[in-house]
Amino acid sequence: MATRLLFIDNLRVCLTILVVAHHAAQLYGPTGGVWPIVNPERAAILDPFFAVNAAFFMGLFFLISGYCLPAAYDSKGMQQFLLSRFQRLGIPLVFFSLLVFPIVLYRLDTPSVSFFAFIMQTYLHPLNIEVAHLWFLVHLLVYAVCYSLWRQISRQHRWHIAGLANCLGSHPMVAYLLSLTSITFLVRIKYPIDRWVQLFGCVPTEVAHLPQYASLFVIGIMAARCSWLRQITKTQGFLWLGIGLIATLLRYVYSFANLPDIIAGGGWDWRSAVWSGWEATICVGLCMGLLILFREMLNFQNKVLRILSNNAYTVYLIHLLVILYLQLIFAHNSIEPLAKFSLVTLIGVPLCFGVSSLLRKLPLVRQVLS
Repeated sequence: MATRLLFIDNLRVCLTILVVAHHAAQLYGPTGGVWPIVNPERAAILDPFFAVNAAFFMGLFFLISGYCLPAAYDSKGMQQFLLSRFQRLGIPLVFFSLLVFPIVLYRLDTPSVSFFAFIMQTYLHPLNIEVAHLWFLVHLLVYAVCYSLWRQISRQHRWHIAGLANCLGSHPMVAYLLSLTSITFLVRIKYPIDRWVQLFGCVPTEVAHLPQYASLFVIGIMAARCSWLRQITKTQGFLWLGIGLIATLLRYVYSFANLPDIIAGGGWDWRSAVWSGWEATICVGLCMGLLILFREMLNFQNKVLRILSNNAYTVYLIHLLVILYLQLIFAHNSIEPLAKFSLVTLIGVPLCFGVSSLLRKLPLVRQVLS
């Protein structure tokens, strides 16, 4: 059995905490997304926080997921691999989307109709099942099925991947950055940022970021097969981390300088081209840089890190409910939106991990999420 990479577990914990903070900020900043609670005041300072997060953190989740996939498939085979994926991803997805989210939305909307009528109007006419932040699980399920099919079609899959990687060179990050920039710009001509569609009628997707997510998932698989994470040197990783941090800093400086808006959501617009390249630079720099930073500095676990790691996935599943509850508590408080965001985050993160620890003591929960 392959040695567990503790730095990836630790990085996943940090990304999960960032997801909690991102959703805590949704109510209080100038985000383009839809949120079920309304706060009239917004903190403009959170604008670059949203933009930088969207530029890399879900993409890095996909890269890590792709990296872990080949070993899971090799150890279980196709049938057991898919069964484990549907258990770990599919059961929580069905439970939350069909049983939890309808009740939450009904309570937040406080409609004048009955709960049954609300479900009929909102979910069934037309069919529109709300999965919220669990769209990530839907994508992982689709990718797991596609990967399994590919492994069946190509019995020599691992050699194909290794051969392709060798043809591309050792670490073709610049070529990938330029390709991601171009494809992202072209996709956003029709699908601007924050426009969600149902691919194939059942896969909720923000198409503007799909090139990043799908490509990083594939890169994760290639990295696992070719041991890229072990081959990338500390110097290379820290160089890319520096590039990503500089691009991130410039995004914050641009917002604070009150310059004309250059962050176009899409369309045939030079601003969209600039942001596509800027975003791709943040993405490649931080994804590669953070992996190497954690490999060099955090490839260990103590008791606290082990507990956090064991609960990270459950926290991802439940955190939205905790955050919405805290946002409702502070809804009628007159404090500034940035202070509300800070309070919701500082209270919400440990509360999510605490609730997760309690839930994981339940035998059924522990069995599903193991």
